[in-house]
Amino acid sequence: MRPSLRQKAITICTDKIAKKGDTVGLSFYAFFANKNDDPVQLMEAAEWWIKIHALDHFEKAAKIRALLQSGQ
Repeated sequence: MRPSLRQKAITICTDKIAKKGDTVGLSFYAFFANKNDDPVQLMEAAEWWIKIHALDHFEKAAKIRALLQSGQ
């Protein structure tokens, strides 16, 4: 995952956790606006989420943030 997308995703996870607590869940769609204005980056996030890590549709934001911060 490109560094800019990784940092954006970490920031979004951190914001969600701050607002809703440690048990808040999210999907990779949370990293994007409600419109498909960057399909390449959306597919990059989807591949990281689904193909590389085989994650469920919704996962705990804390788990996703930890994966992202570890460089996985």
